[in-house]
Amino acid sequence: MLASLRCGRRCTFLTGIAAMATVGTPGPPSVPRHTNRLINEKSPYLLQHAHNPVDWYPWGQEAFDKAKTENKLIFLSVGYSTCHWCHVMEEESFKSKEIGDIMNEHFVCIKVDREERPDVDKVYMTFVQATSGGGGWPMSVWLTPDLKPFAGGTYFPPEDGVHRVGFRTVLLRIAEQWKENKDALLESSQRILEALRHTSEIRVQGQESPPPAKEVMDTCFQQLSRSYDEEYGGFSKCPKFPTPVNLNFLFTYWALHQTTPEGARALQMALHTLKMMAHGGIRDHIGQGFHRYSIDQHWHVPHFEKMLYDQGQLAAIYSKAFQISGDEFFADVVRDILLYVSRDLSDQAGGFYSAQDADSYPTTTSREKREGAFCVWAAKELRALLPDPVEGATEGTTLADVFMHHYGVEEAGNVDPMRDPYQELKGKNVLIVRRAPELTAAQFGLEPGRLSALLQECQQRLSSARAQRPRPHLDTKMLAAWNGLMISGFAQAGAALSEQGYVSRAAQAAAFLRTHLFDPDSGKLLRSCYQGMHNTVEQRTLGLSCVMATAIALLGGISLVISDHAVPIQGFLEDYVFVIQALFDLYEVSLEQGWLEWALHLQHMQDKLFWDPKGFAYFSTEASDPSLLLRLKDDQDGVEPAPNSIAVTNLLRAACYSGHMDWVEKASKILAAFSERLQKIPIILPEMVRATAVFHHTLKQVVICGDPQGEDTKEMLHCVHSVFSPNKVLMVADGDTAGFLYRQLPFLASLERKDGKATAYVCSNFTCSLPVTSVQELRGMLSP
Repeated sequence: MLASLRCGRRCTFLTGIAAMATVGTPGPPSVPRHTNRLINEKSPYLLQHAHNPVDWYPWGQEAFDKAKTENKLIFLSVGYSTCHWCHVMEEESFKSKEIGDIMNEHFVCIKVDREERPDVDKVYMTFVQATSGGGGWPMSVWLTPDLKPFAGGTYFPPEDGVHRVGFRTVLLRIAEQWKENKDALLESSQRILEALRHTSEIRVQGQESPPPAKEVMDTCFQQLSRSYDEEYGGFSKCPKFPTPVNLNFLFTYWALHQTTPEGARALQMALHTLKMMAHGGIRDHIGQGFHRYSIDQHWHVPHFEKMLYDQGQLAAIYSKAFQISGDEFFADVVRDILLYVSRDLSDQAGGFYSAQDADSYPTTTSREKREGAFCVWAAKELRALLPDPVEGATEGTTLADVFMHHYGVEEAGNVDPMRDPYQELKGKNVLIVRRAPELTAAQFGLEPGRLSALLQECQQRLSSARAQRPRPHLDTKMLAAWNGLMISGFAQAGAALSEQGYVSRAAQAAAFLRTHLFDPDSGKLLRSCYQGMHNTVEQRTLGLSCVMATAIALLGGISLVISDHAVPIQGFLEDYVFVIQALFDLYEVSLEQGWLEWALHLQHMQDKLFWDPKGFAYFSTEASDPSLLLRLKDDQDGVEPAPNSIAVTNLLRAACYSGHMDWVEKASKILAAFSERLQKIPIILPEMVRATAVFHHTLKQVVICGDPQGEDTKEMLHCVHSVFSPNKVLMVADGDTAGFLYRQLPFLASLERKDGKATAYVCSNFTCSLPVTSVQELRGMLSP
């Protein structure tokens, strides 16, 4: 049954294809013919489907009850607002009245934003991957009325092809099977669920303890080294994703093996990858920030969407590269990323938006969107924008000549047609640094310093020209987890680059989280909030927007169902771990103890909501949602680190700041639960491997005794922030024995300034070194 429905994995399971798109025509939209329940939602993705002829329901009890009452199967569609193939399937199938009628007749149809509900997405993606060997979005899954999956895939074309079955056919076959073979389907779904429950379980086996750090670190390094692309950097041929978890591991491996050939290679792999990414087309050389991933080996042609979680992690990893190398190139990349986020992904209330689309209208009169239209350039266009002759260059040289030579622009376009199957980039250029500045300068007889100024002038002109183009869709949903990653990016950049403005921006975002994504009554985090009307911030509850939707529906003669179901989404494990990490990072650079106090509160709450006392480690979700068939634990560090990987380091930091050693024991138990994976295939958990090393080496508590505003204290703090030391925590003891830190750590009261100067102590398990007042001595003590 399943095999016939999948119609070959090639066509229905399109793994790794994810770009940004919305569809429609510029200008005021006509009154839509249909409106469904999704009009009541806040998610930009769900609202994009609110006028489909499909009778969509959001994930919730109303849909479940309907399926049981009417004895109908559920069709579950999962995607996100900046997913290219999600919108292709919408255009081809979900906007079709004929297909919509089939869906409404035979199924209860549920639409889920995977960014709002990663818990739902994870359960059913686990099924799709287990039964097909692949996955991706849009995800299409058929469930029994009690939510058990029995068939699924990703993108389906609307009609049958030579080698693929169409969505219409799949719908009708499944409906027929439910009618004719209901008992067999129910039995099959139960077997599948039991198999998933067994294979996805992560728990401690017997008396296992954390695996040895050296063995796990060495194996992970060897596995990464074997997959490394020597010429272009990165750890695959294509597609090529930024992999901050790999790079973070390599920096830690280098720090612990600085005098060995392996350590030198780890550093070279990481820095080379970061340079190639920053030179590549995956970086937006005009509008700043990084695109999602490259579809080729050379980091050249990207999928053009920009995700907040990438910007946050890349800002942090490039900051580390600057700390280690001292190369201003990496600092400039950090500044670019944070400029982009501050300008394009920031809500005026302080939060960060989720994503920017890849697809946009090429012109204000265009009726169809194209991927990359906002970012790419024709050679003719560049010559018109940059016609000026360049003084001091070889005769006849224009700004366009210099810019096009440096960024690999070709008259016929520089995108390989094989990488552009829909001809959206035909005749266009994706900017990529093709030559070293010295070579470009020599080509035109310029001084290298002059070249930098010329390129900057070109970039400013192109930025102004691009601002006149129709802008891509912006997903203004704000997620606690991704905001946490971005706060860490700003905080770590503020420390490494000594930029107080970045620290202030991180603090503003943390205050936003406390105001809008934290429930002080329950002490819990919330998952998401949204940009509302007139730049307000809204939660997922019924209110004025629903009333207005009703009024619009009545004026337009639209049949609209209003259901009072929307409630705020509670935070998941990933929200807690990324926010806690962010608050620790923010404390270390701001020294505001309130962030530390909140972080420890959230750590206690995380333990209460997600800890598995039998199998150890944290579940990704609370136990209170009966609609979730499985409580899972993420077992891979992917585009974001697995929450348990970050939780290990968070627990160790929390213990250092609080003296609660039971948190060290919890960290040990997480590593024990993942011990088999860490020893056999550590490459899938590089962040947890890094945490294993931190666990075994023990975090150093770097304590600065001094006035935070004193120049001698600031000099010591600058020293700590400028050195890459992966196994340290920082705190300032300012003599306020009634303060939060002194209440948590009584040993601080015994530490004093020496000779009235700011004094540093490096402590391990609350046992401290002799005091030092020299920055040079402190620097030497910070090495791992």
